[in-house]
Amino acid sequence: MSRFWSLWVMALVVLNLGITLFLFLWGQRVKIPTQPDGTSGHVWAHGVLREGVRNLPRWWIIFSASMFVVGFAYLALYPGFGGYKGVLGWSSQAELQRDVAASNAKRAALVERSRPLTLEQLARDADAVRAGHRLYQDNCAACHGAAALGNQAVGAPDLTDADWLYGGDSEAILTSILDGRGGVMPALGAVLGHDGVNEVAAYVLSLNDVQTPEGWAAAGKTRFEAVCAACHGTEGRGNPTLGAPNLTDGTWLYGGDFASITTTVRDGRNGVMPAWRGRLGNDQARLVAAWVISQRSNAAPAAVGAK
Repeated sequence: MSRFWSLWVMALVVLNLGITLFLFLWGQRVKIPTQPDGTSGHVWAHGVLREGVRNLPRWWIIFSASMFVVGFAYLALYPGFGGYKGVLGWSSQAELQRDVAASNAKRAALVERSRPLTLEQLARDADAVRAGHRLYQDNCAACHGAAALGNQAVGAPDLTDADWLYGGDSEAILTSILDGRGGVMPALGAVLGHDGVNEVAAYVLSLNDVQTPEGWAAAGKTRFEAVCAACHGTEGRGNPTLGAPNLTDGTWLYGGDFASITTTVRDGRNGVMPAWRGRLGNDQARLVAAWVISQRSNAAPAAVGAK
């Protein structure tokens, strides 16, 4: 804090405390004119109510005086009076540094203990899972949600189910966190045309036992096998190598209604999972992966080529 601002703060403190203390002391001595009946003379409700004048209760005076004592003691012990650091030398910056150092020490001990363990073992370690959850909240929840249930608005997948775009084994999950993923669904509107987009969308919905116009689904099957099967497979079960999702499992990145699917087919999608290697490093990324694995531990077995 510069000298000018230090003096400015000191002046404000002195002014405010000085006025407040003066009013407190003056209020004990001032004499308020009263009527013979002990009231101020102010009446309401046609003379029924009269304003009385009484001395302040002793408990209120003692309590108020003690607050002044506490205030002056605080300004003497802690920073608050301009640039004065206080008798105790306390500072919020030093407190923060001490807390950060303690947190780093705990994390370093946890990381050191976790290195020899597999991700599956970490997923069963309460301390590792708790640390991974905190790291997830700080870095991943913005897209995947606080409960890791995903967000169709940005195409962020649900991390608690059994469907995985690039495979659900522990190493695939860790690779996704460290190096990121880039998924591109090309726009096929120009290739398929308006009717073709509708027919392919109808066929994809029929793979999930959704009733669609029979003629559309049949025509869509032919178009799908010619244009889409290269990535999603002839049965639409996806390809984890390419990150092509399973289209038969009822799980959708951008919504599974007819309008959302036609938008995907016509305009394409471009999803990006950013790489976190530079920010988290391998050790912290493993803790995040352990938390993700712990969340899917009760999910049903993943379908072949799922999400």
